[in-house]
Amino acid sequence: MISASPVVRRYSAFSTSTAGGNPAGVVMEAADLPDDQMQSIASDVGYSETAFLTGPITADSPIPIRYFAPVGEVDFCGHATIATAVALGEDAGLGAYTLHTKVGPVNVRASRYRRGFQGSLESPPISCSPLAATDLELLLSSLRWTGEVLHPDYLPGIGFGGNLHPVVVVRDAETLGTLDYHFAALQELCRTHTWITVTLIAPAGPSLWQARNPFPWGGVVEDPATGAAAAAFAGYLRAQGRIAVGASFTIRQGIEMGRPSTLEVTVLEATALISGYAAVIT
Repeated sequence: MISASPVVRRYSAFSTSTAGGNPAGVVMEAADLPDDQMQSIASDVGYSETAFLTGPITADSPIPIRYFAPVGEVDFCGHATIATAVALGEDAGLGAYTLHTKVGPVNVRASRYRRGFQGSLESPPISCSPLAATDLELLLSSLRWTGEVLHPDYLPGIGFGGNLHPVVVVRDAETLGTLDYHFAALQELCRTHTWITVTLIAPAGPSLWQARNPFPWGGVVEDPATGAAAAAFAGYLRAQGRIAVGASFTIRQGIEMGRPSTLEVTVLEATALISGYAAVIT
């Protein structure tokens, strides 16, 4: 039996304004929802992910959570976790909580500042593996790019921060403006390798990066902010010897979509701390 539709709270993660960031749904009371209803709700909401809290909400024990894209479940989602942290801060009080995800425990914190509510998450363990030459060729072909766009100082790789995300560093931010990829081809490639989003990123200044993240795996053309991919990029930079433990950087994303987003990242010993504001969508 399908239960009555629960309340879906909506936030724009990694922005202080609903005109920016990546919208996410949060269902605080999802313990009794069957899988097909959670999937149906996520499809109806239409955001790249909706988070469902499927157990008791308490600061004393991990809170089980699941994430659904419009066309399937993902193991972990950064921007919906930031939105969930803010929702917990509003309902249960500011401070620290632990979420139990399919990739293990994720510590989050809800804070409030003059500019609004901010959420932070400590990612699952971060890492990076090589991107095979044949897969890079297929990836560039689906992006309608050639190898000439690649930054000569950064080898492509596959970062991990809860999900797998190929990382392609291009020469400059202007290259990102030319993105017009072949959706079906990239979707097939991502589903074959379980690549959740593809990180296309360029250096934009000291400790500053500009990114775009196609999300065809989830049936979404592009994410305006991708927290899990930011953690994966931290793993990529660390593996390439480009950043030290304790160092921080900023990712700007969603600019070309007209939804500017700001993701703050700090590299920890084995994980990454991802922080950002979240605005309530009314």
